[in-house]
Amino acid sequence: MERQQIEPYHITFEIENKGCKMLKKLGQLGIQQFDITDIRSYERGLTRHLVRTSRKQLNKISKSSYRKQNNKSEGEASMWFDTNGCNVCKTILSHDAFLISGRNVKAYTIVYSFIAPDFTSFKNIMKTLEDKGLKPKILEVEKYSPKGKILTKKQENVLWFAFNMGFFDYPRKINSIELSSKLGIGVSTLSEITRRGMHRLLKNYYET
Repeated sequence: MERQQIEPYHITFEIENKGCKMLKKLGQLGIQQFDITDIRSYERGLTRHLVRTSRKQLNKISKSSYRKQNNKSEGEASMWFDTNGCNVCKTILSHDAFLISGRNVKAYTIVYSFIAPDFTSFKNIMKTLEDKGLKPKILEVEKYSPKGKILTKKQENVLWFAFNMGFFDYPRKINSIELSSKLGIGVSTLSEITRRGMHRLLKNYYET
């Protein structure tokens, strides 16, 4: 069943997450400065984390400690790590939201930034975390406001969501099946919306 409206929200919150298995794992490996730039559910209940850090820190650990390395630049690299996940990551994933970043600011306190497909998903994530005994401190909530000049409202929302989730990155951070699932629309609908939206943008660009 498809959602009637796609109204994405960008949320940033701070939380003390002592159950963060990724934080513990990185600490054991001696990695102190890092950003978590993606999380995904994986087989056997595992959660896969994409961690970005400096090559200097990366060189301190064994290649057997992570699953795959993505080269970013001469000074940085990203690696995929697997853990059993924690309440925060699992809650974000279970409500079709998409993590933009997770940054450790002190001890077990982490600032998370994510995109929710709508306001209801955002509220449900906060409520679930509170029900689990956690105390998220909301730092910022931003609803995407369509410009309404070239694209339709739905096209703007979908393209904004896709852009922020890395759908247009190379290599892609998310494929069309994953993206359509998070948006609550079919793959064919996603394809039609993005195709028509890109056509409008290109037409405006080349004809003005």
